[in-house]
Amino acid sequence: MIKHKKQKRLIVEKYDFLIVGSGLFGSTFACKAKESGKNCLVIDKRGHVGGNVFCEKIENINVHKYGAHIFHTSDKYVWDFVNKIVPFNNYRHSVLANNKGRIYNLPFNMNTFYQLWGVTTPKEAKDRIEEQRKASGITNPKNLEEQAVFIVGKDIYETLIKEYTEKQWGRKATELPPFIIERIPVRFVYDNNYYNDTYQGIPIGGYNKLTEGLLAGIEVRLNSDYFQHRNELNRQAKNIVFTGCIDEYFDYKFGKLDYRSLRFETEIINSDNFQGCSVVNYSDAETPFTRIIEHKHFEYGTQPKTVITREFSEKCEKNSEKYYPINDARNNSIFEKYNKSTRNEKSTFFGGRLAEYKYYDMNQVVEKALKLAKKILS
Repeated sequence: MIKHKKQKRLIVEKYDFLIVGSGLFGSTFACKAKESGKNCLVIDKRGHVGGNVFCEKIENINVHKYGAHIFHTSDKYVWDFVNKIVPFNNYRHSVLANNKGRIYNLPFNMNTFYQLWGVTTPKEAKDRIEEQRKASGITNPKNLEEQAVFIVGKDIYETLIKEYTEKQWGRKATELPPFIIERIPVRFVYDNNYYNDTYQGIPIGGYNKLTEGLLAGIEVRLNSDYFQHRNELNRQAKNIVFTGCIDEYFDYKFGKLDYRSLRFETEIINSDNFQGCSVVNYSDAETPFTRIIEHKHFEYGTQPKTVITREFSEKCEKNSEKYYPINDARNNSIFEKYNKSTRNEKSTFFGGRLAEYKYYDMNQVVEKALKLAKKILS
């Protein structure tokens, strides 16, 4: 009997941490845990590590399989951390918008204002926006449409925001909360750099170099669904870091959280250059996809062929990948109930966009994983 108990105890203590999900949050935490001498098991239900930053090699081009990912941060500690794993290039994200065949620069800057109105000075652009703002009569925006008009005026909203956003979210702009549009930068300088962050780039050799480097020397099991082997896996670890869907973790007891999903159509083009930049948004309703990604431009590729991906925003069905949380009042209320329940999970820690039901940029995911590691490993 005593011998039997010892064997059971060995199984319980096999791992210090079971990490559910090999995306950036799980991989970053696993890396820091290993540095602290902890024994980790990382599992992922997909057949590859890296979550949504995974790249698929096509025509010797790193194709961002789950949409464009650009790493940017002003946090030197985060930047130094990822660059210790793999050096980054100096890529700067410059997006174009195609509206019924006319091209505009994004984010909204003096180039955009000139393309739209023919104005050449910041004062002219500010005056035009202020004129439209006053004409709208909006003082306290109550939805995305009102927020957008309040920030950039009617012309920019109707040309570059309204139909693109409605395609992306599958809802009328008047039905969407105003905070969504607050992420769009507006600049009164001639600067097409999408991000203002101090550090920007793409891992040299692709994002797989980053996640595989983070997980070096750590046991990883792919095609492993946590919920199919939950009890068995839990018995093998002292602690759990969970990065999956929080509503699924609690068996949907408060209801399911809503998401938007994406569908991708990838095509090999027998040309060395299809559109001249990495991302072109299509802001008109007539075009069914939201953007075209040309992957080689992320790494200044010179391959004789190119690979493009058309990205379609879709309703999230039962088996769809979950990309964008719909943070309206109903969903936020449900999430808060789940979030409160996490306080009773004494040896389970939650992190990442699915577990926290929040859209994060990659730098934010890494930063939060580093903070969690510092908190519980120190």
